[in-house]
Amino acid sequence: MMIQPLFGLVFVEVAVILTLIFRTPLRKPVLMALDRSKQGRGPVIVKSAGGTLFVVLVSILFNVTLMQNRATDSGTVNPTDQVLLANHLLEASLLGFSLFLALVIDRLHYYIKELRLLRKTLETEKKTNQSREVENVTSKSPSKST
Repeated sequence: MMIQPLFGLVFVEVAVILTLIFRTPLRKPVLMALDRSKQGRGPVIVKSAGGTLFVVLVSILFNVTLMQNRATDSGTVNPTDQVLLANHLLEASLLGFSLFLALVIDRLHYYIKELRLLRKTLETEKKTNQSREVENVTSKSPSKST
């Protein structure tokens, strides 16, 4: 039921991570999209969606523990419960992995923005240092006096 969309979500998140890690032509549009998603109402929507997915994950894990306790109490394992347990475990693992990948995307975006800012400040500092050196060299040159 939920497995196909979760696989799609995981693959999309992995693709976004790969475009952020490697310099591809898609990196700039992905960064711009992430910048826009973190403006306005975007953070509230992302946090509420992440919270909802986390609540669904906790619910699935609770159902898994209930099914395991029922199997240990009865002493026999029902084949239907085995299939449902495997399905719930797959859903829980995909949900947990997608939440983890969303966190990785968020941190990658933050570090790329910080790196870009640091590079810009480093360039401006280099330019100001070079201009100061040029001024010092020109002011220290000997003047011709006769």
